[in-house]
This record gives sequence, structure tokens and C-alpha cells, in this order.
Amino acid sequence: MAYPNDFATRVGRWMISLAWIGILLLLTMLFSKFLENQREAQEQVVSQVSAVGDRQVVLRSGVSGHYIAQGEINRQTVRFLVDTGASYVTVPATVAARLGLKKGAEMQANTANGMITVYATRLNSISLGEITLRNVRASINPYMQGEEILLGMSFLGQLSVNHERGQMTITQRSSDF
Repeated sequence: MAYPNDFATRVGRWMISLAWIGILLLLTMLFSKFLENQREAQEQVVSQVSAVGDRQVVLRSGVSGHYIAQGEINRQTVRFLVDTGASYVTVPATVAARLGLKKGAEMQANTANGMITVYATRLNSISLGEITLRNVRASINPYMQGEEILLGMSFLGQLSVNHERGQMTITQRSSDF
């Protein structure tokens, strides 16, 4: 025979368990919102034109130390991950299809995961804040996941890049445009 106190004890334990699950869900939602706000703050591009006409973009590194910024390829909005170790601007195949980029010649690329085949392409224009370059060499990577485009040296190599104390300043000299 079950005693009334046993039933109340079981109900009480279930209520406590449900309360803890609710608290964990709430904390997960709050932490997700915090991370989203951090990412949005990181992606803010401070763009300016100096008194001598140089165009500058200032990026702040995120919590992970990476520089992520919104920009444009062929006048379409994209997200960049600045990668000074990448030879080319590298576009995931899914993003390349959305942007209407055409696959060119096959090329071999040496990645952290070994050699892969990518495809050459040209970007009519690529913009980061006030900085715009035209006819930029790039590659389409069929193995890349996600939406972020690696902003490599085919873009950055034409500009002045200074990295200091969690801040990256990219400058296009007025004599170069």
C-alpha cells in the first residue's frame, strides 16, 4: 500500500527536475543571445576617408580572435572572415552559386586538411566598407561549409594591413584608386 507522502515526494521530485530543466533552457537562451550580440558587435565595420583621401576600415577581433565583417561581392551582401594566410579570396561553392560566380580552371590548394581541388574565378568587385577593388582573383571551394568567405591576400595584398591589440586597420591609399 502506497502512502500519501510517497506520492507527494515523487511529485515534488518531478517538479524540482522540471524547474532545473527550465532554468537550464533559460540560461541556454540567454547565452545564445549574448553570443549573437558579441558576433554583431564584432562585425561592425568602422569605415572612414582620411584628410588625404585614403580609405580605411577598422575591424575589431571577436572573442575567438578572428576578424569577421560584412561586405559585398558583385554588389551582393556577404560575410567575410579575414584570413591573411589564404592566398586568394575563397568562396564556398554554395555561396558562389548564390552570387552567380562561374567556375574556371581547376587549381590545387594546400589547406590544413591537405591538398584539394578548387576552381579559379574572378570577382567583378569586392567591397569592405569604403574600400572597393575590381577584378579580384578568387577561388571557389566545393569543400567549404557555411556562408563565410575567406578574405585572403588576393584582396588584402593590394592594401595596407596593420594588426595591433585586437584591431585590424585596412587602408587603401588614395594613389591606388
